[in-house]
Amino acid sequence: MTDLTRTDAVRRHDPAVRGFASDNYAGVHPEVLAAITLANGGHQISYGEDDYTAHLQDVFRRHFGDKAEAYPVFNGTGANVVALQALLPRWGAVVCADTAHIHVDEGGAPEKMGGIKLHTVSTPDGKLTPELLDRQAFGFGDEHRAQPLAVSITQSTELGTLYTIDEIRAVVDHAHQLGMLVHMDGSRLANAAASLGQPMRAFTTDLGVDVLSFGGTKNGLLLGEVVVVLNPERVRNIKYLRKTSMQLASKMRFVSVQFEALLAGDLYLRNAGHANAMASRLEAAVRKIDGVEVVRPVQANAVFAILPREVSERLQKRYRFYFWNEHTGEVRWMCSYDTTEADIDAFAAAIAEEMGRA
Repeated sequence: MTDLTRTDAVRRHDPAVRGFASDNYAGVHPEVLAAITLANGGHQISYGEDDYTAHLQDVFRRHFGDKAEAYPVFNGTGANVVALQALLPRWGAVVCADTAHIHVDEGGAPEKMGGIKLHTVSTPDGKLTPELLDRQAFGFGDEHRAQPLAVSITQSTELGTLYTIDEIRAVVDHAHQLGMLVHMDGSRLANAAASLGQPMRAFTTDLGVDVLSFGGTKNGLLLGEVVVVLNPERVRNIKYLRKTSMQLASKMRFVSVQFEALLAGDLYLRNAGHANAMASRLEAAVRKIDGVEVVRPVQANAVFAILPREVSERLQKRYRFYFWNEHTGEVRWMCSYDTTEADIDAFAAAIAEEMGRA
């Protein structure tokens, strides 16, 4: 009999090494790996006509309502580009915060691959408001201006902050009054749900968000995100856009079953809640260290801080993390579902040690 556990691959990393650069650094949650194994073996129809993707529709409808339609894709950039394309005609534009992932971290993919103009707005905390939206929501009917026909908000934001339910409602209602549709980048939506203590539909479907990019990779999956259409009357043709955007997986069952593992029970909340708790633990620890300034509210799984640049550079030789702002020296520390209390304590001790050498 063939040994199904045999492999010629060699482990090429030290599993004991931890970093705080990104929640994408974490490996695959064991329950997700088990789900992938469960879906393996035998033949299933490709390109999303498999049993796992069919069942996934029910899984997402339990979380986002009976009209929700789930379209698995490979990654977050693909989810955002596909979702935004579905909202806009060729002359349409998207209003977003100047810190939005679609503007800062996707290599111009919305513009290059989607042909989408982004109208950005400076915000103090990564969150849009009706007043901030109005700074770019103008020129309707002016053929010389890319028409602002959609708005994109992120929950939790790129700055680790959270929109309250009332804040999202205000943006959505204002956008709809202007004739704009609303996209939510939810790459860390589970972190928001864990922090707010609210079901995910309470700050998406129930508030009128039209389409959602739902994240899994940052919360314990191997790969995969899902474009979730919440308003099928206004958002159509995702299946065609997914294909032409090169986001249609042939063996989709292995993407879909991961989301079943994440969402059928409470794994998404367990993972996200733990990551959030570790960020709070890190915040509490570093606030006790003289010379370290936590500069943003810690509301999800990110800690933003400023410390002497030479200290950060020495720390980076011991732990991976990124500078968020090269000019101010602000750094970002991310916690993951597998970050342990011991990891936090060791990292905080290293920060204190390096600060002592400053």
